Amino acid sequence: MHFGVDEAGKGPVLGSMFAACVRGDREDLPDGVADSKRLSPTRRGALDTAIRDACDVGVAEIPVARIDGEEDMNTLTVRAHAEAIDAGARDGDTGLCDAGDTSESRFARRVADACARTVEVDARHRADDDDPLVAAGSIVAKVARDGHVAQLAAEYGEVGSGYPSDATTREFLREYVTEHGTLPACARASWKTSEDVLAAAEQSALDRF
Repeated sequence: MHFGVDEAGKGPVLGSMFAACVRGDREDLPDGVADSKRLSPTRRGALDTAIRDACDVGVAEIPVARIDGEEDMNTLTVRAHAEAIDAGARDGDTGLCDAGDTSESRFARRVADACARTVEVDARHRADDDDPLVAAGSIVAKVARDGHVAQLAAEYGEVGSGYPSDATTREFLREYVTEHGTLPACARASWKTSEDVLAAAEQSALDRF
């Protein structure tokens, strides 16, 4: 049996990264499966339900505490793909990952080595564009990430998308640090955006003296 894997949330300053493995026959996938970035949230949600009805799905979450650990993001992406495969695939399966490294072959080898399951792994750049199972994985991962951001908003108030380029996200971080003197638990402290917010708050405090 074949599977496809992709991740969502590699770049945000807020919250977890997710990876999803979708295992099944490509012809069983619902119509309209495509790279999640091309789909509206409503369409992604409907397809996520249909994909889960038609295929085996495994999802892995890499929380902020792991992202801020000593491992680099390439290694964390490898582990996310491997953990999703372990959750969604079976021994003997063959799968394709959206390559998270400049070297496709190196990424595939590292993912296969990190899997507890005995699987054959290939990787290609932009696989979510041209392989339906990887595109399905991108949808499931993005829906998981979107749900996670919605939970953060329920806890903290408006946080935006969580990406450093999002003005709402940056404003949330500035206001939180101003009020609490520290970053929220959902922020990736190792990200430059977080470091910049803390530095600006410290400088503002110094300027008041």
